[in-house]
Amino acid sequence: MTRYHFVGIKGAGMSSLAQIIYDLGYEVQGSDIDQYVFTEIALKNKGIQILPFDADNIKEGLTIIQGNAFKDTHEEIARAHELGLKVIRYHDFLSEVINEYVSVAVTGAHGKTSTTGLLSHVMNGDKKTSFLIGDGTGMGLPQSEYFAFEACEYRRHFLSYSPDYAIITNIDFDHPDYFKDVDDVINAFQGMAKNVKKAIIAWGDDPYVKNIDVDIPVYYYGFDSSMDVYAQNIEVTGRGTEFDVYVKGEFYGHFVSPQYGDHNILNALAVLTISYLENLNIDNIKEALITFGGVKRRFNETFAQNQVLVDDYAHHPREIS
Repeated sequence: MTRYHFVGIKGAGMSSLAQIIYDLGYEVQGSDIDQYVFTEIALKNKGIQILPFDADNIKEGLTIIQGNAFKDTHEEIARAHELGLKVIRYHDFLSEVINEYVSVAVTGAHGKTSTTGLLSHVMNGDKKTSFLIGDGTGMGLPQSEYFAFEACEYRRHFLSYSPDYAIITNIDFDHPDYFKDVDDVINAFQGMAKNVKKAIIAWGDDPYVKNIDVDIPVYYYGFDSSMDVYAQNIEVTGRGTEFDVYVKGEFYGHFVSPQYGDHNILNALAVLTISYLENLNIDNIKEALITFGGVKRRFNETFAQNQVLVDDYAHHPREIS
């Protein structure tokens, strides 16, 4: 059996992928810095060994998964090449994994993690779905039909993937250390969209997204009845947000999300479009949506006496505003 060693296993994507591979029955270990990172909790809970970086970690018989943050000059990567071991970059390895399933990539400048978390939770209400979320969460469910994953635009890594579906939540200028300007970002998303096999699900009010040119169907979602998929009769209640969903002008169903805010309704619309296109059981989907508990580090509330501490990893001016 293949034994995998993840270089930079505490990285959010790497941690998720390591957990998936472990769940699928392979031997997994990895290396990283000594300092505590929140992603190590899930790894340790599964019994996955985490070693400090050291060239001596690299031994015959290992297949090396190289985190995107690490250059070929890193001591462990260099040793792997010296020994002639197979070395696969994170995004290339993930591409191999997703090809075994009906895959749904979640992309966009904002909302990727929240939408991927929601997508994997809701789809698992009806069909087994393995998933990789950018908050360090990953699960490889045996006999899965589907694979939901977060696909990042940074350094155009998402061009490695050829998913069946892609959700594009929005396009915005981010990662200025890599992208020259917003046109460069749009170019990257255009390249990604060309790799999608079945359909794209995209936020219809984003001016940049509307310019994406593909030969497959695009389902635009939003609040206006001109969209392919839209929400109406929105009502905020004590148990969350209730709304009706229409697809191509036809009533699809009445749904309840435990979350609040327009952005969460939009995320739900993207996910429900996938459910519609794959003809998933609507009653199971409704039940799963009601029980979604959110993802790590997104508006996490901690109550201390008469104060509420909100922890949110959002780090882009658009998200903060």
